[in-house]
Amino acid sequence: MLTIAGTARLVSDLHLRAERPDLTERFAAFLADTAAARVEALFILGDLFEYWIGDDDLVDPFNARVCKLLRELADRGTQILFIAGNRDFLIGETFAAAAGMRLLNEIEKVGAGGTATLLMHGDTVCTDDLPYQEFRRMVRAGDWQRTFLARPLSERRAEVESLRRRSAEAMQGKTAAIMDANPDAIRRALTAHGCSRLIHGHTHRPGHEAIQLASGSGERWVLSDWDTGRGDALEISAAGVRRIDLSR
Repeated sequence: MLTIAGTARLVSDLHLRAERPDLTERFAAFLADTAAARVEALFILGDLFEYWIGDDDLVDPFNARVCKLLRELADRGTQILFIAGNRDFLIGETFAAAAGMRLLNEIEKVGAGGTATLLMHGDTVCTDDLPYQEFRRMVRAGDWQRTFLARPLSERRAEVESLRRRSAEAMQGKTAAIMDANPDAIRRALTAHGCSRLIHGHTHRPGHEAIQLASGSGERWVLSDWDTGRGDALEISAAGVRRIDLSR
């Protein structure tokens, strides 16, 4: 289990992209504040980018700038730890090395603020959305990824744009409950990993709730997305968990 002795901050679902410079500026300000506060660890729980088509796209000026911002924070002493989301699961070791960050497993148990905490992007507990789970299994398979990454950047970018359009259309036909986390899946995950606290993003439904477990009481914190006029971070320290409002 990874243990953070000092203060940790967590963000998710920033969906950074060149056509939204306001998000990048907000991210830069957040990183500067994180460095100034001497935060020990920053966890990015997926969907840092709107999409990522491979580490060879690091030559893109926008991607290079985000990488540089992260590297500057790492060079000032903050650990940066990343769990892939459903938009940027192709981020690999090349980007991680350049950005000074560490890639984590899709589900990670962390000791923070004296509490065993389970971290994930959140899509793995949205088990009622069967079409999405089928799609997730396909794109997370090694064969699919090797085939996709072997294609030219221009083809990959066009394919991702097509997938984004089809995803948006598919979401119109799904109920809110289908796309949310399944309560039983949440309890199973916490129990399987021996944790009493879960933190995730993905659902774009920021909140905090108590969860009853067989071993006692637990809790779930859900991070906000950043691209709908809002945004937040969680900070964990010896004093507990607090939500930082980053909306503009």
